[in-house]
Amino acid sequence: MPKSITLIGAGIMSATLGVFLKKLMPDAHLTIYERLDRVGAESSDAWNNAGTGHSAFCELNYTPDRENGEIDITKALKISESFEISKQFWAYLKTNGDLKSKGAFINDIPHMSFVWGDGNVEFLRKRYNALTEYPIFADMLFSRDFEEMKAWMPLIMEDRDTDQSIAATRMAIGTDVNFGAITRGMIEYLESCDGVDLKLGTEIKDIDRAGNVWEVEVKDMKTGAGSSAKFDFVFIGAGGGALKLLEKSDIPEARGYGGFPVGGQWLKCTNPEIVKHHQAKVYGKAEEGAPPMSVPHLDTRMLDGKRSLLFGPYAGFSTKFLKNGSYLDLPLSLEVHNIWPMLSAGMQNIGLTKYLIEQVIQSPEERFAALQKYYPTAKMEDWELAIAGQRVQIIKKDKEEGGVLKFGTEIVTDESLSLAALLGASPGASTSVDIMLDVLAKCFPNEIKTDAWQKQLKAMIPSYGKSLIKDGELLREVRTETTQVLGLETREEEWK
Repeated sequence: MPKSITLIGAGIMSATLGVFLKKLMPDAHLTIYERLDRVGAESSDAWNNAGTGHSAFCELNYTPDRENGEIDITKALKISESFEISKQFWAYLKTNGDLKSKGAFINDIPHMSFVWGDGNVEFLRKRYNALTEYPIFADMLFSRDFEEMKAWMPLIMEDRDTDQSIAATRMAIGTDVNFGAITRGMIEYLESCDGVDLKLGTEIKDIDRAGNVWEVEVKDMKTGAGSSAKFDFVFIGAGGGALKLLEKSDIPEARGYGGFPVGGQWLKCTNPEIVKHHQAKVYGKAEEGAPPMSVPHLDTRMLDGKRSLLFGPYAGFSTKFLKNGSYLDLPLSLEVHNIWPMLSAGMQNIGLTKYLIEQVIQSPEERFAALQKYYPTAKMEDWELAIAGQRVQIIKKDKEEGGVLKFGTEIVTDESLSLAALLGASPGASTSVDIMLDVLAKCFPNEIKTDAWQKQLKAMIPSYGKSLIKDGELLREVRTETTQVLGLETREEEWK
């Protein structure tokens, strides 16, 4: 069992794994390295992600059409269960006083899907029918009634053509999450523990194998001073920066991986009177060729303790892998082992390339026209452009196709299981707890089977080892508990 562990990147992934490890191995020494001068400032920051508690209630890209015309709900079921697992973990930490926040880090807000056109309406109906066969989606509502939808989402229905073929679904138990606040709360808990060092403003220069341990070379960003430390286990959870750090390790398992950065932008409403009239996260269908993170949505958010209204995201392009990264990130990530996979993936995804080019060169008027499809009476003077975070889509070597573009997240480990890196993006933060459970299962296969670990994991996550998809009674129990502990369905006044 490792005694010395480093977590690279102080985002929600490292924070989550750090809490797990400290609960499971109290005597282990953890060192957390972060390049910026504060934690949770990149992808975990509230302004740099959608803030949606991704549970597949409204995200249509999680339920694609099959060739036979049926709806594939496999991914939706998995993501919905994963978010329930996250809520259990956060509720456990809050109950134990290990997760503190100045304001609420999670708020209830209905999740809705909204579509127009006969084909899309039929798709939404089939999706609703397939999902509601399972208890985890049993509370979903479907409507084609204009007045009912107007009550659900008045801004979207305002001055809309009553002859337009439209439909919507609604899940009242959706959430808006401040992942930055959760990250900072978990890091604050870790700092209170013995044997945890947080090193902010520290850049990783190299990661080398040194016998049975890993030697990590770092540089102080303020003084320029260099130093090194040795660790039994290394976790690379640096978001878009993880790929470059993984390459520094030189493990064979990293060969063939590449990354393509995709930026994001929001339209932010500046008129408080309009913000008051929308209380939902409403997701539509992505444009053809768009990456999953670019599914359009009109969102009520709670940001910095203030209610906000955002629309987007609009895709952008930058060669940076991080919002606070370098324009050399993409070119410096190119190596002999990943050039062909990246070229192959590019040739196979011409639609994505075309989409990104169109997004980058679109005018403010074209950008605003996309909003008016969801909010017909929107006025340009009530909205301003805000920059969101950067994401890096995984490109992976493939024997048949040369290289494939992978969506979601992927855990890369070395043969000795002493190094793990997390690559990828959406749904990311929402499923962070389940992803870190996978890291524990992969990298600590013997320890996770012990009675001590099993007992502790079940204390933190009551449904651990059981299926919330199949066991409706257990689902109701944990939902009731997490709803009460996290204070959901009790904060209506905050949204008014």
